Amino acid sequence: MSTQSTTTLSVERAETGVVTITLDRPPVNAVSPELIDELLDAIDELAEDPNARAILFTGANGRWCAGADIGVMSDHTRSTYRKMRRQVEVEDALERLEKPVVVAIEKFALGGGCELALACDVRVMGEGAVIGLPEAALGLLPGAGGTQRLTRLVGTQRAFWMMATGMKVPAAQALEWGLVNEVVPDGDVVARAREIAEQLGGGATRAIGLIKRLVYECWGRELPSGLLREGDAVYELLKSNDLREGFEAFREKRSPRFTGS
Repeated sequence: MSTQSTTTLSVERAETGVVTITLDRPPVNAVSPELIDELLDAIDELAEDPNARAILFTGANGRWCAGADIGVMSDHTRSTYRKMRRQVEVEDALERLEKPVVVAIEKFALGGGCELALACDVRVMGEGAVIGLPEAALGLLPGAGGTQRLTRLVGTQRAFWMMATGMKVPAAQALEWGLVNEVVPDGDVVARAREIAEQLGGGATRAIGLIKRLVYECWGRELPSGLLREGDAVYELLKSNDLREGFEAFREKRSPRFTGS
């Protein structure tokens, strides 16, 4: 296991292939231009790392992320807002990353923290945590993908109401609405999220990566276009070692040993 730290986050690589990225900007892990830049660098590096099989996002001190740094956002200039809107690039990079990304939501996922979580593939939430996009209370709107990803997840009626009122959605309701995948006791969030990351990372990550690409890139497209892309992905897998290993393991009645290649 190895750990690298920057001014705003730490990156820990485990032998399981799970890479844990921890946001670390006390007291609430708020998003800043520095954090955005360091996340982009980390994701770019992991995209090229064959040993990174799955990504786990956590927040330091038992908190996920309370959103954008209000001190930064109080500078109402186009330059500052342009720098902060680069969070969209982080989220696009996460969705393009052909590796599963799991986030552990503790305490809160608000504003930019909610938007970052929505760009992850699996969301595990503590039963006492809340999630929401409260920007309208500041005369603002969710400007890092929230208006788009939230609507795709929960539909127009719920998305509008959440954003217009700034409501903080409790965990049970977030699960019911499809905002998160699982709700667990507050003390078990990171452990359960890690368990899921290890499960996905130990799987056929070449196939999982292509599934992810098809889900995100083809959502909303016309069916024939999506089916063409699906066919291309199937043929791409014919060249993979994971495909051969999966079939051999099935014939030999043993657990497969996937490598992601």
